[in-house]
Amino acid sequence: MALKTAVLQLYVYDGLVDSYTSTDLRYTITKDIIGDDTKILFEIAELVRDYITHDFNNDYNSDAKWVRCTTTLFDENEVALTYSNPVTETFIAVDGYGFFEDQINPELSRHALITANTIYVPENTAGKLPIFAEGVGKVTIDSVDTQITDDGNTNQKIQYVTIPANSSTIQVYDTDDTTLLKTISINNICEPKYTAFKVTFLNRYGAYEDLFFFKKSTESFNVNDEKFKRNTVSNSSVSYDLYKGQEERYGTNARKSISLNTGFRNEDSNSSIEELFLSENVYLRQDNKTLSIIPKSKSLTFKTSVNDKLINYTIDFEFAFNKINNVR
Repeated sequence: MALKTAVLQLYVYDGLVDSYTSTDLRYTITKDIIGDDTKILFEIAELVRDYITHDFNNDYNSDAKWVRCTTTLFDENEVALTYSNPVTETFIAVDGYGFFEDQINPELSRHALITANTIYVPENTAGKLPIFAEGVGKVTIDSVDTQITDDGNTNQKIQYVTIPANSSTIQVYDTDDTTLLKTISINNICEPKYTAFKVTFLNRYGAYEDLFFFKKSTESFNVNDEKFKRNTVSNSSVSYDLYKGQEERYGTNARKSISLNTGFRNEDSNSSIEELFLSENVYLRQDNKTLSIIPKSKSLTFKTSVNDKLINYTIDFEFAFNKINNVR
């Protein structure tokens, strides 16, 4: 009999691949075949994304989930088909994305989870490199090896290798410990005048990436309020006091903003800047606090060494909270 209907059971859960329970069943979706099609397609990305949360507090955790899809196929008489039925597939899900040019279901990097080949960090400051543990055997930083182990738990899938202060080169190797997958150069920036700011954002691989801004920073704030006109005339004296204005202000609050400059870097950083602009999870480290921020800049002109000689980006951010605490 011909395929008519598919029923998908979608599980999303933490832990080990076989640790799911009935409470991890998030959706049961029924879909009929369309016209003369021979396949039934399910789009599950946004459904899974509802269960991936981000609570970054400068702690660099693995925000990964197991996704288990069990599909049962039925004919036009609602009888389960006998071939390959049901079909079960299991995936690791992260909150990343592909570009249009990558087409459907692109598999992004399975080793170093950053696009850039150069990292800029302040002198005497350690850094973090996100990696996908399943695809990496070791990370070598200036001839010192760090072995990568993956016990299968979702909290181990994305790992953050500490980059010691003043390091120069990172080499990421396959699980055979011999095949070199990526080489990353580290520029240690000495900035005696300005305070460097660390901005951390969720990049296209679903991993937290640090971007340091080394040059001039400017903070500002914008006030919002409401006003109403009141009656100040006293009925008893048929007069009014001059110190009582006709307009009264209420609902006053403000939003702080900060403008940051990257400092000079090569055009390899363009990919990180682009992913920062596209990120929905961006954080600023300031005064030993991790603060949520939102890029105010909505357009970006990519700079190149040919056109611009020296490449510096100025990016405006808005703090994602009001100045006056009105959390209720």
